[in-house]
Amino acid sequence: MIKAIFFDLDDTLLWDQQSIKEAFVRTCEKAKEKYDHIDPEELEEAVRKEARELYSSYETYPFTQMIGINPFEGLWGNFLDEQEDFKKLSQIVPTYRKDAWTRGLRAIGIDDPELGYELGEFFPAVRRKTPLVYEETFAILDQLKGKYKLLLLTNGSPDLQNTKLTMTPELPPYFDEIVISGAFGRGKPDPSIFEHALQLLGLNKDEAIMVGDNLLTDILGASRVGMKSVWINRHNKERLNEVTPDYEIKHLEELFPILESLK
Repeated sequence: MIKAIFFDLDDTLLWDQQSIKEAFVRTCEKAKEKYDHIDPEELEEAVRKEARELYSSYETYPFTQMIGINPFEGLWGNFLDEQEDFKKLSQIVPTYRKDAWTRGLRAIGIDDPELGYELGEFFPAVRRKTPLVYEETFAILDQLKGKYKLLLLTNGSPDLQNTKLTMTPELPPYFDEIVISGAFGRGKPDPSIFEHALQLLGLNKDEAIMVGDNLLTDILGASRVGMKSVWINRHNKERLNEVTPDYEIKHLEELFPILESLK
């Protein structure tokens, strides 16, 4: 009998990828104001590539991997968290932003560190103004609230994930518990964070189901503790051989027949 639903946050309830995409589009258009010949899409691609490479070169990379913080969150998060690794990250990110944009510009033939710095500061400001929620999110949560315990299980920095929740203040009240990997100390797919979430609600693995968009964190982690899982695959991603969700859906509406069948 399912008593609780665990939801992932980014790209399950919040459309984080699109918020990042819009911030890139606006920032690359700003670069074009100074250099008219810039192709904004080419610049975006270059900056994404440089950001990934830089991000993985820092000593904080293994930690960000474990907690689940991606390079593009590094381009706008402040990481004002207590833990030592977060303090290191918060010291790195101002330079990281400037360098990612400066190197991206250089990759398309423009050597302008001042503009790199300016774009590195502009991007976070835009991202903070574009919190996007999937259109069905609130309707689905409205129908589930009161019938099931709801728990938000998200990877990331508490400072940044709470910033996202502050930007969409309607969201947190739906949840009985909110678990953020950076506060717990390990991220999905580590089984311990799922066990911790179950303990918070006083439930066993058969009484909760995980809903998320990421096969390698949400679905793999749920399967490691023996929880049922629902993979929300809105964008027709390929399945991975090594990870099998119990259910696959394209839209959160499709949760209801699944929950009915598990009664």
